[in-house]
Amino acid sequence: MRELFTYNWTVRREWFDWCSHVPDKELFRERTGGMGSIFRNLVHVADCEQIWISQLNGTPERIKEVGGIQTMSELVNFSETVQADTIGFLESLENPRLDELFHYKTRKGTVYEFTYRKVLHHIITHEVHHIGQLSVWAREMGERPVPSDLLFK
Repeated sequence: MRELFTYNWTVRREWFDWCSHVPDKELFRERTGGMGSIFRNLVHVADCEQIWISQLNGTPERIKEVGGIQTMSELVNFSETVQADTIGFLESLENPRLDELFHYKTRKGTVYEFTYRKVLHHIITHEVHHIGQLSVWAREMGERPVPSDLLFK
């Protein structure tokens, strides 16, 4: 599990580096799909990771921090904080607990049950999905996307 999180963080960091060579207008430009822009896609993947890890860990979400992210520097700092929180959670998570049930309650009151393992798998695949969207947008801009091949990372 840790290997896949590390893979996602590596690819995310490479996208941050990629963004440093792209004009801000391209990072914030409205696009079709995903969260609507390159910048918002990257905020979204870090935010979703922190939301789910906070819920699994029983700790408060970082709502105020997310709303204040306006620059790549702020986003990188937020992402690094989220990564540290996730590492701490994964290091404290004992193997038998992966199959324990986590009860997720929606804002409308519906309760779902997922294993901790399933939620962690969701976090991983959710980011992969959104990173794929970044690759499409990069190609639309005539830019080479960040390589994301798991075998060669």
